[in-house]
Amino acid sequence: MLDNNSSLKSSIRDNLLRETVYDFLEQEIKNGSALSIVSAYFTIYAYEKMQHTLNKIEGLRFLFGDPDFVKRMDPNNTDQKAFDITDTGLELNQQLRQKPIAKACAQWIKEKVEIRTTRGSNLIHGKMYHIANNSTDKAILGSSNFTVHGLGLSPNNSNIELNLEVDSDRDRTDLKAWFDELWNNDELVEDVKEKVLAILKQIGQDHPPELIYYKTLYELFREEIETRKTNEQTLEDIHLYDTKIWNKLHGFQKEGAKSVIARLLRHNGCILADSVGLGKTYTALAVIKFFELRNERVLVLCPKKIRENWARYQASHNQISNEFLDDQFGYTVLSHTDLSRYSGDSDGIDLAGFNWQNLDLIVIDESHNFRTDSKPREDKEGNFRHTRYSRLLEEVIKKGTKTKVLMLSATPVNTSLTDLRNQIYLITEKRE
Repeated sequence: MLDNNSSLKSSIRDNLLRETVYDFLEQEIKNGSALSIVSAYFTIYAYEKMQHTLNKIEGLRFLFGDPDFVKRMDPNNTDQKAFDITDTGLELNQQLRQKPIAKACAQWIKEKVEIRTTRGSNLIHGKMYHIANNSTDKAILGSSNFTVHGLGLSPNNSNIELNLEVDSDRDRTDLKAWFDELWNNDELVEDVKEKVLAILKQIGQDHPPELIYYKTLYELFREEIETRKTNEQTLEDIHLYDTKIWNKLHGFQKEGAKSVIARLLRHNGCILADSVGLGKTYTALAVIKFFELRNERVLVLCPKKIRENWARYQASHNQISNEFLDDQFGYTVLSHTDLSRYSGDSDGIDLAGFNWQNLDLIVIDESHNFRTDSKPREDKEGNFRHTRYSRLLEEVIKKGTKTKVLMLSATPVNTSLTDLRNQIYLITEKRE
């Protein structure tokens, strides 16, 4: 909100250079004023900002111009953007005052306010503030909702609005008559005061610690839960649940695999850091199968000493001991040390011809071996040669096909959090 001294004198209220809707209301509302407001939203923080002024009015008729208001303010609707009785994006200290504000607002509404909303598909796009002061009326018409941002009360990010003060007696009279006609038409509007009060009561009440704990957990993991719901159908459609590897997993491994898949799809990377003995390999195999069922190319990059642990499940090896042979795993297996080689054979793979830049998913087993952000090194001839880390980052992950990265490690942090950061760099392509 700008200092009024720097505002242009105008009948326009834009919350920018020409004063704010809040300024207009503060100037024109008197003791005993009767207000009529049309707005898509009402928020308790806007009430708090104007509490001293609104408490002295005779009464307010508030008409919601959006018939979906009651649905959006339903506390069971957890979409924060839709919960319109509180402003989003406010400072923490305002949010912490939510309960007392809600209680004060509820008491004010009980004493002085009537609330109605349009019905069905009837939508009023415009916003109106009409103030009746004994023999004189004032009105403003435009785009500002009854919110902190709409009134121009947010210091850093108030909305830029377009509102015009109505300076004609005839027009103000017409606006009041139009509002009265709509307000009294039971076919077009309905009373929602009790519903609003019920929501305010819920916001203002004390909650047991257990409920707050569960609510906190839900908010922390809400995005993941919603993503998992979306992905669930995809997992069914590609028949991942029908594979032998999936049905071999324990419940916690299935949940882990779903979580890994969600993060790979959303963030292009994930670190699976289950402790030793909890079956990271099987969980990773289920994730690999998901991407193979989508016809994506997968490389497993592991220490040479455990290469056979992965190779045994490849369908190309056709081993009787492979309990997942029916799943026809088609991933490629290379060793960490192969990143230092540009030619030669690696268990039947010609490294000179291997296309490192055409991979959809890389699974890095024992990824803590890449905890050091080592740079290319200069040899005796003055040429720079990649380290394993720098080649993996610069020539494999950054180049060619957009590559997702799944890292497996029971100890992603060895000496400091820098170890973890350097592994995360492989996911973010070294973007902070």
